[in-house]
Amino acid sequence: MAKKTDKIIEPIDASLDEVASAIVTSGNGGSKIPTALYQGPLPIGETELDCAILDDSENTRVLNMTSVFKAFGRIPRSNNRLINMPAFVDAKSLQPYIDQELMSLIKQIDYITGNTQQKGYNALILPALCDMYLKARRDGALAPKQMPLAETAEILQSSFAKVGMIALIDEATGFQRDRKHDALRLLLSKYIAEGLQKWIHTFPNSFFIELDRLYGNETTTSRSRPQYYGHFINKYIYEPIEHGYVKSRLDELNIKEDGKRKARFHQWLSGEGRTILVHQIGRVQMMMEMCQDINQFKQAAEKQKKVTIAPYLFDEMNQIIE
Repeated sequence: MAKKTDKIIEPIDASLDEVASAIVTSGNGGSKIPTALYQGPLPIGETELDCAILDDSENTRVLNMTSVFKAFGRIPRSNNRLINMPAFVDAKSLQPYIDQELMSLIKQIDYITGNTQQKGYNALILPALCDMYLKARRDGALAPKQMPLAETAEILQSSFAKVGMIALIDEATGFQRDRKHDALRLLLSKYIAEGLQKWIHTFPNSFFIELDRLYGNETTTSRSRPQYYGHFINKYIYEPIEHGYVKSRLDELNIKEDGKRKARFHQWLSGEGRTILVHQIGRVQMMMEMCQDINQFKQAAEKQKKVTIAPYLFDEMNQIIE
C-alpha cells in the first residue's frame, strides 16, 4: 500500500494577471503566438500589401512576408547564402548598409490570422529597406540588376509621404475620430454574435457560492438570488471588458422598450466573446476567494485591470467621447 503524503501548495507571489498570462503561454513553449486583431490590404503605389495589427503588448503592425517581397516586385525565395538573413537583404553589396535599426526589423514574426499561422515582419521594415537601397545607390554600390530595386524604393517612399500627409490632414480635421469609431465597431464585432445564441451554462455554481459567502447570505439558487447579484455581475464582470463598450452594446441588443431583458447577456456573445467572458469570470472569482467579505472585495476590485484586446484604441476613444 502506497504511503500517503501531504502535499503543501505554496502561495504564489504574483499578481492575478501574471498568473493568467503564465497559464496562457505555458502550453506553447513559453511564448504565445500573437493573433491579428485587424487585417486587410494596404494600398501602396500600384499594389496592395497584406497587413495586420497584432494583439501583443505593443499592437505591432506587421506585413505578411510575401508582401515584403511583393512591394519590390520580387518573388519570395529561400535564402541559402546567409543564415538568419532574409533573402531580400542577403546580397553581398547590401551588407554595409544594414544598420542596427534594420537588423532589429528583419526578425521574422509569427502570428495567427483566423486559423492560419502566418509569417511576416514589422511594417517599419519597408521604409527602412527603401533607405538601404537608396543609400547604396548614392554610393554606387548597387549592381546593374539591383538598380530597379532602388527605383522601386523611390516610388514606395513617395507613397509613404502621401499616406503620411493624408494621416496629418485626417488628424487636423478630426476625421480620424470616425476611424476610431469604426475601429471600435470592428472590435465589438469580435465579441457580439449576429443573432441570439443558445443558452449555455456559463457562470459556475462555485461563483455564486463565493458571492453568497461575501454577502453573508444563506446558499441561494438560480430562482432565489437577490437582484443585487445581477448588479454585481454587471459591474465587476461585464463593465471591465473593453472599457464598458461591450456592456453598452449588450444593453442595446438585450433590453426591450419596457425595460425587460430578452435573454442573458452571454447569449449575445460570439465564441471569442464568450471565451473572454469566461476568462473574466475566472479572474473575478479568484479575487473573491481571496477576500473575507464584500467590502474587502470592493476595495480589491478597484485595482483590477480592464480586459481588452485593443489597448491602443481607448485612450483616444475616451478623449473623443468626453
